[in-house]
Amino acid sequence: QVQLVESGGGLVQAGGSLRLSCAASGRTISGDAMGWFRQAPGNEREFVAAISWNGGSTYYADSVKGRFTISRDNTKNTVYLQMNSLKPEDTAVYSCAQRPGAPQTREYAYDYWGQGTQVKT
Repeated sequence: QVQLVESGGGLVQAGGSLRLSCAASGRTISGDAMGWFRQAPGNEREFVAAISWNGGSTYYADSVKGRFTISRDNTKNTVYLQMNSLKPEDTAVYSCAQRPGAPQTREYAYDYWGQGTQVKT
C-alpha cells in the first residue's frame, strides 16, 4: 500500500509560481506512473499532468501546457508539480495519484490518492 502526502499549496498572486510536492511512503513508487489532478469547487476532478516511472514521458492538460511542469525524484520517492504563470482559474485542490504501468489521464485508472493541497490564485 502507498501513502501519498501533498504539500506546497497556498495563496499566490496571478502570475506567480508554486511548487507542489507529493511524498510517497509505504513502498517505493520508482516503478509507477504518477499523476496530478485538481478539483475546483463545484467542478469535477480533472487531469493536470502525468509522468512515467522514469520521467521519460510526461503528459499535460491543454489548460496547463507550457506553464506547469511535472517531475520526479525516485531517490526521494517524491513527485513535483512546478506551476508558473498561475491564473485565477488554476484555483483548486491539487491531488497526486499513483498507478502501475503507463501514465493515464483518467482518474479511475489510478489506485492510490493523496488528500490534496489547496492552491488559490
